[in-house]
Amino acid sequence: MEKTSQWLSVEDGHQIFLQRWRNPSTTPTCVVQIAHGMAEHIDRYDAFARFLVNNGMVVYGHDHRGHGKTGEHHGVMGYFSDHSGFEQVTKDVQSVTTQIRNHYSNTPIVLFGHSMGSFLVRRAIQLPDTQIDGVILSGTGYYSRLVTKVAKLVAKLEIYSKGKTSPSPFLHSLSFGSFNKQFKNAVTDYDWLSRDARIVNEYVDDPYTGFIPTTSFFYDLFTGLDTIHRNKEMATIPKQLPLLVISGDKDPVGNGTRGVKKVIDQYYNNNVTNIDVQFYKDARHELLQETNKKEVFNDILEWIQKVADEHLSQIK
Repeated sequence: MEKTSQWLSVEDGHQIFLQRWRNPSTTPTCVVQIAHGMAEHIDRYDAFARFLVNNGMVVYGHDHRGHGKTGEHHGVMGYFSDHSGFEQVTKDVQSVTTQIRNHYSNTPIVLFGHSMGSFLVRRAIQLPDTQIDGVILSGTGYYSRLVTKVAKLVAKLEIYSKGKTSPSPFLHSLSFGSFNKQFKNAVTDYDWLSRDARIVNEYVDDPYTGFIPTTSFFYDLFTGLDTIHRNKEMATIPKQLPLLVISGDKDPVGNGTRGVKKVIDQYYNNNVTNIDVQFYKDARHELLQETNKKEVFNDILEWIQKVADEHLSQIK
């Protein structure tokens, strides 16, 4: 297996850190592109990427703006952009997809998004000229227009008070402060991520994870959440695009499964119906880092192989 990295210049000239996992001696059946979550980085997906490569695939993934090596390179962690940050980061996802398509013109591409990455993916498939053949949403959630509008107002006040690039412990606590409450005997602030204590401790110790984002990051995130839940935007999604929605039934981001089911219902209401759903009993937010991750890996693999087979049958 070969793991390589590069700096990719995107639409506005910004550079993002991009990694690729592949077996150069085999022809891939599918390319999987990963969009990671908030306050983490793409190298946390290394085990998952290696599993997919060992099963005949190529994997791409990048550190979003304000995250990982991309954020470190540009000097501000937890900051998207001076203007339209959520849209810019979504366009970065599309730029990586274009890079993949330039190398693998006839190979199906499945876009995997976790948590914040799932919100970016949900926006990406609303934009024109999607080059994606399948989508996996992990750890996603539902937020009403009222909630996002109020949240945007609060974030604007924080920006006015602290400036755009200052970390916002207040907005961070407002967004995530209640997530640990349902888990008794929690040892860290991040027990809601996984039942695996080793993984949680690694997250706590990792200098690239768990940082507090900036005021403008939260404004951009709330703006993106407001956008992706609009029916007008959802109406542009290709109706037959295959979707796999996975979540732990104890994931606070998905409000158990209640928020995830609202997302699915909204897709159905907008005639996006090619959806498979898998909820995992007692699992928390990070399914790829959970105690049952082997089960999750295999379920994802089976679904991707199905999408790849359908793609092959259509081009014959």
